[in-house]
Amino acid sequence: MAHVTLYTKQDCPYSQAARMLLRDQGIGFEDIDVTEDESLFAKMVERSGGHTTVPQVFIAGRHIGGFADLARFQQQGGFGSFPGAQPGIPSPS
Repeated sequence: MAHVTLYTKQDCPYSQAARMLLRDQGIGFEDIDVTEDESLFAKMVERSGGHTTVPQVFIAGRHIGGFADLARFQQQGGFGSFPGAQPGIPSPS
């Protein structure tokens, strides 16, 4: 499976929506909580090209964007363009 990484915050409704979208698709992901970790937040900002909002989504190392971008990516069949990023992969609890 293509590696999926989410940078999120605990109480962010868009972070929760991104997790739900991926779980509903059966896509496993790494969830990096930047709520109280300035170094992880700084890494997210660097990797995303300066974006300071969450979530920030990366698939196979490629920056997808935030939740709206992830939803659009999914609606346009984007998961099919990443070998192995198909439904059926377990998500973290």
